[in-house]
Amino acid sequence: MAWIKRNLYFVIGSVVALVLMGLAGYFLYSQWAANNRILASLNDDYEKLRRLNSAPIHPGSGQVDNVKMAKDQREQLREFLKKPRAYFERIPAIPDQAKINDQDFTSALSHTLDQLQKDATNASVTLPPNYAFSFEAQRPKVQFAAGSLPPLSVQLGEVKAFCDILFQAKINSLDNVRRERVSADDNGGPQTDYLTDHSVTNELAILTPYEMTFRTFSTELAAVLTAFSSSSNGFIVKTINVEPAPATAEAPAATPYAQYGPAVMAPPPPREESVQQMYARRYGIGGAGPGGGGPSFASRYGGAGGGANLGGIPLRPLQPGGQPAYPAAPAPAPRPVGAAAPAPGSTPLMPALDEKQLKVTINLIVVKLLPPK
Repeated sequence: MAWIKRNLYFVIGSVVALVLMGLAGYFLYSQWAANNRILASLNDDYEKLRRLNSAPIHPGSGQVDNVKMAKDQREQLREFLKKPRAYFERIPAIPDQAKINDQDFTSALSHTLDQLQKDATNASVTLPPNYAFSFEAQRPKVQFAAGSLPPLSVQLGEVKAFCDILFQAKINSLDNVRRERVSADDNGGPQTDYLTDHSVTNELAILTPYEMTFRTFSTELAAVLTAFSSSSNGFIVKTINVEPAPATAEAPAATPYAQYGPAVMAPPPPREESVQQMYARRYGIGGAGPGGGGPSFASRYGGAGGGANLGGIPLRPLQPGGQPAYPAAPAPAPRPVGAAAPAPGSTPLMPALDEKQLKVTINLIVVKLLPPK
């Protein structure tokens, strides 16, 4: 007992550790048994699957009709595939015709590029000079490579569809649009109009890549992404790269009037004659000048030449050279000690948010569902 009293904390810790080890052993044993039961159930399922795969195909007997069940499941699968089509509507080609000739595409291309230019102007979106929206190689042509008109018309419709989204979001400027090469004519076009990626076709759809680079602020960028996500067409933003736009030379901002002190009237340019001499010459004060006012005129308007007043209005003293002296702006009166500070009207207001323009590059995937089989 004396040893236990001397090592009481050691004994208590040993008992607690022994109890915890017992609980851990019980938990391990119970989980081990559960794992064995699950493993046995999984082996039974594998055996059942092997037996079904090796069994001969049978249409069923009695109340079991395997053929009808297969048809029902096929219809369920078709109904399931119809639901996503509401979010992947087809973008109309330009021109949207079964058969397209060179004249039809030339007219449609010219009209579409002109319409996009006008839409950009109406939305205050800056474009590169005479921009062709990645169709620079096709714009001057009237004849096109064989077999290239159907894919070109599809691309023209898709480019117009997502450019409309950019213009409606009122981005600041569109730098360029890039697409994949689908025509032999594209080999002679500007390299900045094309991507190295190509469309991918799987069992359900065709995935066509595009890239667009534009400059905007965060509010307009949010509007662009929202429009892509809520569009009924199959637009998927694959990647997006956002970086500060390069600085451009801007005109210096006008200085607020509040930064200046009290307004001081600038003196007029020096005269070759004094004010009194001008009045004497113009109105003939004292009998001088062409006016010839005479004594009555002089008595009415203040005497001859250097009178002290003009019709009761005292004359300002003259500086050397005959220029009138203007009073300097009064200095502001000192603020009494303890008086409240004046309202902060003499300092310019600081903007609450000074956001910089962003340069955004979006890699876009257009999903075009294949016709149902």
